[in-house]
Amino acid sequence: MNVLWIFAHPEGRSLNGALRDHGAATLRREGHRVRHSDLYAMGWNPLVGPADFGHDPARRLIVGAASERAHAAGALAPDVRAEQDKILWADALIVQFPLWWYGMPAILKGWFDRVFVQGFAFGVTGPDGRARRYGDGGLAGRRALVVATAGARAAGLGPRGVHGAAEDLLFPLLHGTLFYTGVDVLPPLVVTGADRAGPGEGAAAAAALDARLRVLPTADPIAYRGERDGDYTGDLVLRPHLAPGRTGPSIHVRQPPAPCVRRP
Repeated sequence: MNVLWIFAHPEGRSLNGALRDHGAATLRREGHRVRHSDLYAMGWNPLVGPADFGHDPARRLIVGAASERAHAAGALAPDVRAEQDKILWADALIVQFPLWWYGMPAILKGWFDRVFVQGFAFGVTGPDGRARRYGDGGLAGRRALVVATAGARAAGLGPRGVHGAAEDLLFPLLHGTLFYTGVDVLPPLVVTGADRAGPGEGAAAAAALDARLRVLPTADPIAYRGERDGDYTGDLVLRPHLAPGRTGPSIHVRQPPAPCVRRP
């Protein structure tokens, strides 16, 4: 497989950096090809602006329309086109970052904002003229594994933990970004207690990552409900007979995903 490793941590000597280097070596030993987008090392600009689209700054910028026109014309900014080329090359994405304030670092959010543009990752239509999204989209045929570290202990990121369940915290990325654009999303790996990790914890995290990477081509993705599977009304509301009496992100999964938190 061709694997693009997207890395968003400012310190290469961190636990995150060690896991990235270890994981890339594991993938190569398994016969896969690896390319990297190390966003801090690249000095990635996370800000969407007129220059991304060759847009006249004197005119009002409507981001979706401008990005779609620029993508169709091959006129996106060179750094954006370079990242899109990496994605087109890739069969799988590894998205790695520390959880900061219950989400991804701003530089990674800005990578998605600038690279996943309309007409490329979303805003594409099928032969019937309907939008391809939630299980289909511009990036269909690829799979993704999210690797996140957190300072919190595992129990605090569990179903009744004060921080909220890890699966719920990552739902906007897993479901609203990756699955929305057609990617098959694997259960994430969340490494807990990262800021207190010693050599033993680091070795355990590397072993957990190896286990995920070895099955990267074949592991079952999270069983999210597709928009066109008949589970939703025309208003995109889950039909009443499905997950009756329940609300929240988990109702959009046909069956509970495998636990994603690595226990210490």
